[in-house]
Amino acid sequence: MARVKLDDVTKQYGDEIAVEDMNLDIRDGEFVCLVGPSGCGKSTTLETIAGLEKPTEGTVHIGERDVTRLPPKDRGIAMVFQNIALFPHMNVYKNISFGLRLRNFEQDEIDRRVENAADIVQLEGLLEREPSELSGGQQQRVAIARAIVRDPEVFLMDEPLANLDAKLRVHMRTELQRLHNELDTTIIYVTHDQAEAMTMSDRIAVINDGHLQQIDPPLTCYNEPANLFVAGFIGSPSMNFVEGEVTQTGIQTENFDVVIDDAAADVAAGDQITMGVRPEDIYQVGNEPDVPTSNVIEATVDVTEPMGDEIFVYLTLSEQTGELRTSDAVATASDQLLMSVDPDVDLDIGESVSVVMDRTKVHLFDTATGDALVHGVTASAESTSDPTGSTAD
Repeated sequence: MARVKLDDVTKQYGDEIAVEDMNLDIRDGEFVCLVGPSGCGKSTTLETIAGLEKPTEGTVHIGERDVTRLPPKDRGIAMVFQNIALFPHMNVYKNISFGLRLRNFEQDEIDRRVENAADIVQLEGLLEREPSELSGGQQQRVAIARAIVRDPEVFLMDEPLANLDAKLRVHMRTELQRLHNELDTTIIYVTHDQAEAMTMSDRIAVINDGHLQQIDPPLTCYNEPANLFVAGFIGSPSMNFVEGEVTQTGIQTENFDVVIDDAAADVAAGDQITMGVRPEDIYQVGNEPDVPTSNVIEATVDVTEPMGDEIFVYLTLSEQTGELRTSDAVATASDQLLMSVDPDVDLDIGESVSVVMDRTKVHLFDTATGDALVHGVTASAESTSDPTGSTAD
């Protein structure tokens, strides 16, 4: 096990900056996911830790050693890639032991390590099989076992489950968590799949355009996003965003107003803000929980998407319907909201509904910078006396 530390790491390709001023401090034994959209710099960051890329600026430490200029073989790391890359002419045993044989380990030690790794990833009885005789999940386990036998200080995984089907990915997520608990070693895992990041990691490092946006436990990133990017990226479907202006009594948007407690928000009248609220924090009037809620917002059902355990309801706040139907488009539209409801709720297209927001789950962001200002605003004494009152002027 080892701590991994990046200090002001920048990686530049000609005029293109892939990673800029990256500062990461990953604790010994921690499972950290690097997550972000394609091209954000997460794989470049991982490859810099591995030594496959040399940073243009900055330093990389693994444990107590400065490994910035060391080759990968001397860093005490093992990598598992998206491309499993097993040798098709070698059986499972030979694939797992290949690196050890190259390093001239004694046969008894090779056997011990291979048997131990096979036991950890549950490959017992499969060591004589060829890769073509294995399922996709079994092949991925062979690749992981090949990394385990090196007894590394740090595991580096670059989207290792991306080529598996959805059911197998869920299963392998559980297997990787079990592996981490059993080995108690440092794992740095790259993915664009936020479900993987949320379910497996101790902390998530959210990256965009080569910059670290936030590194925190998964629920902190979800409930207290550092900025608009994190708020929109973490969570599926995306958070609703509506631009507005702070007034003396609260927030004024194009289609509705929200009263906020002066003591709850570090904002002043005239500030341009973006308000965010997640679909699960919008409720039909009459179904809302016992929490401070917004004034009633009148809307029309535009589209419904049954998902099995819930239904996504696309709401239009203006008279126009049918224009914006994707969750990303709804998230940023001033006259659209996305709400999630229980699967037994019956709503028809074109039906008028009255909804409220849970104010304890309303987020405020600075529109100009995108930085988070407030996570949760509570109603003032005046507004709580009439929680279903009409929208403020």
